[in-house]
Amino acid sequence: MSLSRVENPCFLLFLLVFQAIFILILYQGGPSNVFRGFLESHQIQDYSKTHDVYTNLSFFTQAPNEEAMPYCSVQSPIFVGPLTVTFRVLPSERMIIQKNPLVQSGGRYRPPHCLAHYKSAILVAYRNQEKYLRHLLYYLHPFLQRQQLSYSIYLIQQMGNGTFNRAKLLNVGVREALKDEDWDCLILHDVDLVPENDYNLYVCDEYYPKHMASAMDKFQYKIQLAGMKIVRTPSHLGRYRVMDYKKETEIQESWRRPASRHNTRKTWKDDGMNSLEFKLLSRRKHPLYTNITVDIGYVPPFS
Repeated sequence: MSLSRVENPCFLLFLLVFQAIFILILYQGGPSNVFRGFLESHQIQDYSKTHDVYTNLSFFTQAPNEEAMPYCSVQSPIFVGPLTVTFRVLPSERMIIQKNPLVQSGGRYRPPHCLAHYKSAILVAYRNQEKYLRHLLYYLHPFLQRQQLSYSIYLIQQMGNGTFNRAKLLNVGVREALKDEDWDCLILHDVDLVPENDYNLYVCDEYYPKHMASAMDKFQYKIQLAGMKIVRTPSHLGRYRVMDYKKETEIQESWRRPASRHNTRKTWKDDGMNSLEFKLLSRRKHPLYTNITVDIGYVPPFS
């Protein structure tokens, strides 16, 4: 390298900028985190213009040579941002299956054209909420495919007459899901929440728990969390629609607010992984999810 080139101010500036970017990438835990942060912080979202969640999904087709399959791009080529979400028409299971032909038995999916950077398991606590479930599956499968994730959806179903215990069911789901795969991320998902933006990435943070539903329409897209050190998806991306069937309000409230039914402070240790006790009744692969039916015992109502 000649002396005149080193002394060139433009070239020196280029070197400084390049070094700064390289240090930033290392500090943030790799290029994927840097690009993910860029997407989350700089993408302008216009919710007055929404798109169908199945838009351009056929862009992802089978690669001609699986042995030479490349890694998926950091940013999905079919991201559109705000999605159209409506619950006016209840989709049938047959329709959902037909619209998601690449989803395999048990609700498993991997991109057919590239190698996914992340493997995420979606855990849904469930009991007698068929309408919610169908709407969720209709939107969630294409939503996850748009992000080029390798994923599986697990439905953890509680049997018996005991109070619905969401925390314990999700702990069961964690244990059962890890039997199938060494997942990069475990997403604890409510059955009545549907994401409204495909830039809301279903991947975990490197160090802290991640709260994705940072804004819900039921609460005018404003949620405050106190006393927890977590990473929050920016509110302009973490928007969710809440299903609310008037005839099923009582069912919805009983599981979305378990503290009103049993004493969470007294039973939190029983909900933990170290003391987890349950009876696995069945484990069945459905075309759209893996159904795990359990008996977690009787939890008395809190009075």
